Amino acid sequence: MTVNALEAKSFDQPDEKRRPPKTQVDVVTLGDTTLGRFTFEPGWRWSETVKTVVHTDTCQVNHVGICAAGTLTVEMEDGSRATVSPGHAYTIPAGHDAWVEGDEAFVGYEVMSAATFAKPA
Repeated sequence: MTVNALEAKSFDQPDEKRRPPKTQVDVVTLGDTTLGRFTFEPGWRWSETVKTVVHTDTCQVNHVGICAAGTLTVEMEDGSRATVSPGHAYTIPAGHDAWVEGDEAFVGYEVMSAATFAKPA
């Protein structure tokens, strides 16, 4: 990856917004890089929210990100689980469900999946 220009953009004024139920995906593009701020409300579960938009049985997107707030539990198709909390960096391969734990919104910043996550199929 090579950076060719000095740029700064705010997630509060994103290039693109996606709004499935209980989901806010704010996307900014800097050069050839697409970044996302993912906000999932309490009660959010991928299989009940984003699935209604993408129409796959599990999330088929790979994720690399950092959790800024809230708690997210991820369950892979094989039943393995991990919980992501503030300050955690994470990788999540395709083939999973996920849900928000507790009554605080999950906020994650992602560097890999923002171009495609929660985009209608």
